[in-house]
Amino acid sequence: MKLTKKSHACVRLEKDGRTLVLDPGGFSEEDAAVGADAILVTHEHPDHFDEARLRTALEANPAAEIWTLRSVADQISAAFPGRVHTVGHGDTFTAAGFDIQVHGELHAVIHPDIPRITNVGYLIDGGRVFHPGDALTVPDHPVETLMLPVMAPWNKISEVIDYVREVKPQRAYDIHDALLTDLARPIYDRQIGGLGGSEHLRLTPGDSAQV
Repeated sequence: MKLTKKSHACVRLEKDGRTLVLDPGGFSEEDAAVGADAILVTHEHPDHFDEARLRTALEANPAAEIWTLRSVADQISAAFPGRVHTVGHGDTFTAAGFDIQVHGELHAVIHPDIPRITNVGYLIDGGRVFHPGDALTVPDHPVETLMLPVMAPWNKISEVIDYVREVKPQRAYDIHDALLTDLARPIYDRQIGGLGGSEHLRLTPGDSAQV
């Protein structure tokens, strides 16, 4: 499986000539989802869900479809009739040849005064890859490659390190990093890599790896 990092939380996965894109939001490239056969969206925040990027991808491929939770599906189903599927925790489905399990229900706490929205994570091909969205969800299944949200208004580095320790992936690749400056990256690399207990890796947007 080929994994390509796009900006912020967006990831492209390619296998057997088909492409799955996760979270092509407003911080990602305008064409981040173009070429996708299927798109997964974890929640409604604009850095993960951008209707214009979804529209561009679905217009480019009339067979492309979207899987997402109800809060997003309710906003876009009318624009893409028959092409948006609503999923929730515990659901399983196949999209673009990838087997998907849905894990989690709520976004991480930003502040106690801010109501929590829904959020789901996607476990792909029996644990080959896990993308948690904006939550530190631990799936009840071994994970080979964890897409690790390293920097957000809702987390701190100690929580990120403990999350890697709890999931125990073979490797963790940074995502949710658009707000992380180049000055901070060596600090995050050193601390997560040294304390997380798993191989910690980072891809520049546009770069790829085999997982």
